[in-house]
Amino acid sequence: MWIVFAFGSAVCAGVTSILAKCGIRKTDSTVATAIRTIVVLVFSWIMVFLAGSQGQVGEIKGETFLFLILSGLSTGASWLCYFKALQLGDINRVVPIDKSSTVLTILLAFVFLHEAVSMPKAIGVVFITAGTFLMIERKDTDSGKAAGQSWFFYAAGSAVFASLTSILGKVGISGVESNLGTAIRTGVVLFMAWVMVFAEGKQHTVLEISKSELGFIGLSGIATGASWLCYYKALQDGPASIVVPIDKLSVVVTVIFSYLVFGERLSKKAFLGLLAIVGGTLAMLIS
Repeated sequence: MWIVFAFGSAVCAGVTSILAKCGIRKTDSTVATAIRTIVVLVFSWIMVFLAGSQGQVGEIKGETFLFLILSGLSTGASWLCYFKALQLGDINRVVPIDKSSTVLTILLAFVFLHEAVSMPKAIGVVFITAGTFLMIERKDTDSGKAAGQSWFFYAAGSAVFASLTSILGKVGISGVESNLGTAIRTGVVLFMAWVMVFAEGKQHTVLEISKSELGFIGLSGIATGASWLCYYKALQDGPASIVVPIDKLSVVVTVIFSYLVFGERLSKKAFLGLLAIVGGTLAMLIS
């Protein structure tokens, strides 16, 4: 059943990227992240009460709570980097780099969670790594201009923090119901996001957001909430080194919608890269 939740997470995450891109055309990405996190938090706590797990808050152990907080901080950092990268670069280039966190997650899961790296997983890592490089357009990363390269560094930062999130989250939800764990983590992300908004002095721009972009930001928050709930349910029941790669298949959903909505096309090289990422992910499922 955890596989179903993992694929559900991938679909919702793919839709999230498109909705978020629509919501940050003029809106600052940090402000948009802070607003959408409010939606995710409300969505998460609704699910907590529907699941009836709100009474377990007082039963959470200190160590578990600490890892949930650390996971939330990593998630916040990943989000801030990811949506800044989306604002600066094309979806079809940003998303593959973000999804390359799969490789680092597998390595961290091997070191800290003692999850075995089988031959299919090793092959999957090679394909995913090769596919990511193929999907990165060289003209952007070699432009020599800071403006042209900045999206790449934000996307890379998103990948690093996302991998840390997966490992910390796996440890953090081992002793708590997944919906409740997600809600607690989201609260940490919300706090972190608004601290960044006020630190950068951008709180006044909230009132300047257009209704259309605010709507897309809200919808992206709902999609994110659904993705998280599926993801952490899958992570609680299944191995992190397999759940994470399935979740990263959201790149396929993103590529399809980015073409339909923004007209972004893949080159032959990038398409081969996409096939490599998908092939590498599927190879992990047979391990």
